[in-house]
Amino acid sequence: MTSRKPIIAGNWKMHKTVPEAVAFAQGIKKLAAGPDVEVVVCPPFTALVPVVKALDDTGIATGAQDVYWRDKGAFTGEISPLMLKDTGCRYVIIGHSERRQFFGEADEKVNLKVKAVLSHGLIPIMCVGETLAEREAGVTKKVVRTQTEAGLSGLTREQVAGMVVAYEPVWAIGTGKTASDEDAQEVIGFIRNLVKDLHGEGAAQQLRILYGGSVKPENTAGLMAQPDLDGALVGGASLEVESFAGIIKAVIGG
Repeated sequence: MTSRKPIIAGNWKMHKTVPEAVAFAQGIKKLAAGPDVEVVVCPPFTALVPVVKALDDTGIATGAQDVYWRDKGAFTGEISPLMLKDTGCRYVIIGHSERRQFFGEADEKVNLKVKAVLSHGLIPIMCVGETLAEREAGVTKKVVRTQTEAGLSGLTREQVAGMVVAYEPVWAIGTGKTASDEDAQEVIGFIRNLVKDLHGEGAAQQLRILYGGSVKPENTAGLMAQPDLDGALVGGASLEVESFAGIIKAVIGG
């Protein structure tokens, strides 16, 4: 039986104005607070400060969706880890497949961002996962190994133990298709064993690994029943209070 605390993180992507984000925060704090699961919401940058304030003293954490690896400088349009920490957020999503696909984010940049976030006491949620073409070609584990090894390169065991990895098969994001419970466990178990080889048994057992990709209240319990799954990174279903709360309740019920 693991002592890892489950975590459910909602990635709102490019959705919600500030009033909409605050209204969501007000709604979710009535339904999601509790000691059995850690809840994180990741609004757009514009809504970080008001959402942090709205969720103050609720136990619900706030995360950012991306970061740049420098503290300050002439990097128009970017947000530094120093700025994120100043908002009061606790988590940062790094290496999401949409960042990799649409913005050319390479493994080396993911690693720089992970290191920068950790250096400021924030917690990275580092995403890895294969495309449909890669899965059909039978190279899922090769892709996931490459992304995981690169993303964790140069980190200490303690740093790895305290962070979060999210396995998100790209073909399941926003498509309604979800990896089977067994498929998700196979890859996430592979990641945990890989981390064991790289950083030791202790780090591997402490590291929380999430599944992401069309997670809904209906499929959460089955996923959470898998021994190596520690929660979910939720996309579309995190945009409505009722569906996001339903996922959280499914975790507690499991």
